[in-house]
Amino acid sequence: MITFILDTDSKTPLYMQLYSYMKQEIESGSIRAGEKLPSKRALSAHLKVSIVTVETAYAQLLAEGYITSKPGSGFYAECSFEETDKVSSPSQLNETAPEISQIEYDFRTNRIDTSDFPFSTWAKLSREVLSERSSDLLNACHHQGMISLRTEIASYLKKFRGMEIAPEQIVIGAGSEYLTGLIIQLLGRDNAYGVENPGYSKIYEIFSANTSRVFPIPMDEKGASAEAITGFGINVLHVTPSHHFPLGIVMPVSRRQELLRWANSRGDRYIIEDDYDSEFRYAGRPIPTLQSMDRNGRVIYINTFTKSLAPSMRISYMILPEQLCRKFTDRLGFYSCTVPVFEQLTLTRFMKNGHFDRHINRMKKIYRYRRDILCQKISESKLGSFVKISGCDAGMHLLLTVENGMKQNELIASAAKEHTRVYGLSEYYSFPVADMPENTVVAGFSGLNEQQLVRGAEALERAWI
Repeated sequence: MITFILDTDSKTPLYMQLYSYMKQEIESGSIRAGEKLPSKRALSAHLKVSIVTVETAYAQLLAEGYITSKPGSGFYAECSFEETDKVSSPSQLNETAPEISQIEYDFRTNRIDTSDFPFSTWAKLSREVLSERSSDLLNACHHQGMISLRTEIASYLKKFRGMEIAPEQIVIGAGSEYLTGLIIQLLGRDNAYGVENPGYSKIYEIFSANTSRVFPIPMDEKGASAEAITGFGINVLHVTPSHHFPLGIVMPVSRRQELLRWANSRGDRYIIEDDYDSEFRYAGRPIPTLQSMDRNGRVIYINTFTKSLAPSMRISYMILPEQLCRKFTDRLGFYSCTVPVFEQLTLTRFMKNGHFDRHINRMKKIYRYRRDILCQKISESKLGSFVKISGCDAGMHLLLTVENGMKQNELIASAAKEHTRVYGLSEYYSFPVADMPENTVVAGFSGLNEQQLVRGAEALERAWI
């Protein structure tokens, strides 16, 4: 049995301590190639840690090739350090890599069709702001953002999301990434933060850049696993309950209540609710936000205009529980608002005059139509017999699970030969797991028009048949 004492007082996560130790033992030859390793349950009992800790350490070793898994038998050391020292040089890898020509159909998830943006309306409102509010444009605004914009946001959330918010609770910033960094500073870098795995890769990078205590929260069919949250001992959780990226899961009310009970059980626990594309739900009524269900001030809500207007529109906002508002001003009130006054005033008029509501309704119809086109084209082609489509109820991307014998890299490479780009699901795992899907790709449809979606689907059919 492995003899290793984990340091529970260290800021290094327990799974990383175990992973590093076993990696060193394999590289040094102390654990020999082919040697059978303890089962996850046996090792967790021996080290007195959760099975999730051992499972995560094993998954990392498995992903890096230090161990191998044999179904029904267990885990084995794969090779010694000397054996793993022989890696292909960049030139060798490039010789075998397929030559990728110009991409014509890019199924990216962060694109929009610029022809759908209401440029004329935005330009008209911009001219009005320049003409009528020119003096305001040269002055600094409140550190939380213009009160007029915060008031419009509060009104919009009450009307469409059923959220009772005071403008004083809203903080405007240039992008969700910036606001997430502020939240970490507000709550403290010494907290244990949990992030969804898989998830939006930038979120993990932001937390890792600000704190060493970041833990992967595995997903099940309802969203972030409540059992894993408790097992890791975290006290701040980042989730995307309205539409998980990239799995497309819409967290049911039962799981939301479960997470709120977890947050309410201790005074230092918070949930960061990222509602990044909640406007684009195509089936049924929108599920209430965690923030609107929160009665004890445990949820910090984040949303952005990046998805609803344009990726270049770096205007986002967060809603702080009342008890954190004063703390934010005292600790971080020296920060200036990072969104220009000109853009804030233009967006204020865009929302106040009803243009934002109309734009959302229009884009919702367009994206639903594009989703239907892509799904129909795949289902009616030869792909329909071996491609499973999921994540259709909301958002601007689909998951395609391809049962044709190809692995993820083969699916991507063969699509590239047909001038088409899709993205592997494994790219969104910040922490590798043992059961990571090997034949699933992510395909965004918001940036392609009808003709491009049809031809892109035909290209995938040629690539994967």
